[in-house]
Amino acid sequence: MSTSSTRLPEGRYGRSSDQRADRTLKVVGGVLAVLFAALIGWFGYHYVAQNEISAELIRFETGEDAVKVHLEVHKDAGVVGYCTVRSQSADGAEVGRADFRFDGDATRIDQVVTLRTTSPGTSAELVGCHAE
Repeated sequence: MSTSSTRLPEGRYGRSSDQRADRTLKVVGGVLAVLFAALIGWFGYHYVAQNEISAELIRFETGEDAVKVHLEVHKDAGVVGYCTVRSQSADGAEVGRADFRFDGDATRIDQVVTLRTTSPGTSAELVGCHAE
């Protein structure tokens, strides 16, 4: 007794629709992966290369109506910009926010600034820095 085969003869009828669908999915997936990688690269370049001023909050001291914030600012020579600092109370409400300008030719500025608050602040946060 012989068993009959249900497979089609190879090469006679072309590719099956499953093979064509698999190839299409691979091509679409590859194109989407390349576009996603390019988008991530563009955002990374824009963030690193275009950011001309950055800062780090070194420490802060709280008081009844002000918070003293020690900032270390790094910027390109001649760039003018500002950094935004905010303070919150114990319950999380914002009690103070201010922009501090940094200009001149120095590329590194180490400065203590005073942030006035409406009630005692328990924290200080560097929100961000922007070049003008």
